[in-house]
Amino acid sequence: MKVLKKIGVVLLIALVVAQFFGPEKNDGNLDTVNAFIAETNPPAEVTQILKTTCFDCHSAKTNYPWYNNITPVNYWLDEHIRDGKKHLDFSKWSEYSLKRKEHKMDELYEEVEKKEMPLNSYTWTHAEANLTQAQIDAVVAWGKKVQADYKQQMTAK
Repeated sequence: MKVLKKIGVVLLIALVVAQFFGPEKNDGNLDTVNAFIAETNPPAEVTQILKTTCFDCHSAKTNYPWYNNITPVNYWLDEHIRDGKKHLDFSKWSEYSLKRKEHKMDELYEEVEKKEMPLNSYTWTHAEANLTQAQIDAVVAWGKKVQADYKQQMTAK
């Protein structure tokens, strides 16, 4: 029993010490999404949806919840953000080729339409990210229009 107690104390100390360390925060400037907003011109409703459901994991700026200060949760959140930005980073939209933009818009509205985005793990703690069918329809309609515009630009070249 003494061995288990010592292991427990060591683990507790390690957990306390770990609270002083964490991953670097995704704490850039949200203005970096302005190029995306200007180019794709979403309606006000869609802009609000993007702000509340997408930008935290798919841009240079994350609004962190209070529990991000707890290790190991902060590492779990960091991995979600890194993975999200790897697939789509609105802050780097102006760096994408026309073909990539067209493809990303296709993925964006399909993921929302299939209710695969936003992730369930995000909506559990962000109730405002639970999209209604009307909101999904608005994002899909906008995404299809933007994708069609990109396709037209590609064929015009």
